[in-house]
Amino acid sequence: MSAGETLYSIAWRYDVDHRKLAQHNGISPPFTIYPGQTLRLDVHNMAAPSRPSPRATPPKVASKPTPKAPAARQENKTSRPKASAAPALVAGNPDWRWPVKGRVIAAFGASTGLNQGIDISGKLGDSVRAAAAGQVVYAGSGLRGYGNLVIIKHNDTYLSAYAHNRRLKVAEGDAVKAGEVIAEMGSSGTDSVRLHFEIRRDGKPVDPIGYLPKR
Repeated sequence: MSAGETLYSIAWRYDVDHRKLAQHNGISPPFTIYPGQTLRLDVHNMAAPSRPSPRATPPKVASKPTPKAPAARQENKTSRPKASAAPALVAGNPDWRWPVKGRVIAAFGASTGLNQGIDISGKLGDSVRAAAAGQVVYAGSGLRGYGNLVIIKHNDTYLSAYAHNRRLKVAEGDAVKAGEVIAEMGSSGTDSVRLHFEIRRDGKPVDPIGYLPKR
């Protein structure tokens, strides 16, 4: 594990529930991990903390904690005050809203492995907004193929992700409101300006179109 990663970003990479990954490695909330630490990823034989759900089966590695180091921060993000306390997460299903105003240019295709979310068109620098209230659990560029990425935790069931941004305007730990600007649209990690948007339920990708309001 490298500096700047979080338990959530690792769970995202391997399509596993962050709660199961934490439980499997004896990590308690707020799920702090450290640079150089290794995690056991073979979580497929464990029961989900709240409901059963199939999980990916990455290889098993031994756990080896190392001293804590400061988390990396993206240099070009706009500074903003940190939340004084963890935000109240959404109870039940979030009240989803569109993160940007553009049209969908790439549909969900998790069954084929081609797209685990949707891609939405826009202009360079357009505001990217939180699709629901929650807490930023990852803000960086450490996940290959996502460019500058924000992951928001809405509750223990739902996470959302916003990729390919030009600039991030939030940092890990920030509380955000639904509709709050979290980034500027860009083309990092891809070949054209777009927002790649994902929703994950219990660690697995779901089609955002089934959750977002019709328009």
